[in-house]
Amino acid sequence: MRDPKGWLVTVAWRKFLDAARADAARRRRECLVEEEPAPGPSPSVDDTLQLYFLCAHPSLTPSSAVALTLRAVGGLTTRQIAQAYLVPEATMAQRISRAKRTVSGVRFDQPGDVATVLRVLYLVFNEGYSGDIDLAAESIRLTRQLAAVIDHPEVAGLVALMLLHHARRTTRTAPDGSLVPLAEQDRSRWDTESIAEGVQILQAALARDRLGEFQAQAAIAALHADAPTAAETDWVQIVEWYDELLRLTDSPIVRLNRAVAVGEADGPRAGLAALAALNNSLPRYAAVAAYLHERDGDLATAAQLYAEAAHKAPSLPERDHLTRQAGRLNARFNTRKDS
Repeated sequence: MRDPKGWLVTVAWRKFLDAARADAARRRRECLVEEEPAPGPSPSVDDTLQLYFLCAHPSLTPSSAVALTLRAVGGLTTRQIAQAYLVPEATMAQRISRAKRTVSGVRFDQPGDVATVLRVLYLVFNEGYSGDIDLAAESIRLTRQLAAVIDHPEVAGLVALMLLHHARRTTRTAPDGSLVPLAEQDRSRWDTESIAEGVQILQAALARDRLGEFQAQAAIAALHADAPTAAETDWVQIVEWYDELLRLTDSPIVRLNRAVAVGEADGPRAGLAALAALNNSLPRYAAVAAYLHERDGDLATAAQLYAEAAHKAPSLPERDHLTRQAGRLNARFNTRKDS
């Protein structure tokens, strides 16, 4: 430390300021109590959505605003945000620190744009839907609030997308906590009311002919929800919606998911051909490759890829699921060799 005395003076001054501010706040609260009317029912004020807008400050880039809001308002850890953004945790920590420095000297009186807030709400929903914190229902509530005050098809599209995903939530894991793939989920347990509401909201949004990425994602989710069985899924139409989504976002993750859909619609080799154009360092690339190789009959390669995917899995349930897939295929492969 270059100047221990200076550091000590600075810390002492900050402690004094904190104490002074706390004392001033206490006195203000006491004055308010003296001026308050007799006790009675008071209106409930929920400013959570306003906080989302204020944290998406115009002085920040959209990506920094999203990261800061997820950390400050959404309650997500830096690790969880990094996983959502597909970047190392250290990189995300630096991004959040820069965002904090940027807004440290500005007034939070200019709300950010709707697109940034929508992205934050969706990322919080995803963490609540599949991560460590139960935030999915809260994200749906806030997005419904937003839809009530902003008449925009993308806001409606996000509500529909959340409802369609949330309708399947109870079937995504077994009683022991293990993951249940979409094709193996008990569709009789899906929440049909949420599905019907999501589809209705989506249809009204699409009728306005202002397609956005959340509407396209919701359309894909609706096609999955509409299929009575996994075998009856309209994969050809799902590929078409992924093409629309690519036109809107050109996201590598969308291309990865599209490769799965192509493999279902046109066969595993077509899916592998679509996959070959992507970077193999993408998250879950190995898992997708394993699935397509298994469907193509190459059990040895699939087992190896499942094991590789398990090693890179972002969560314990996903790692355990992929490990079981690798073990299952290794057992089948060894049985085939011995026979």
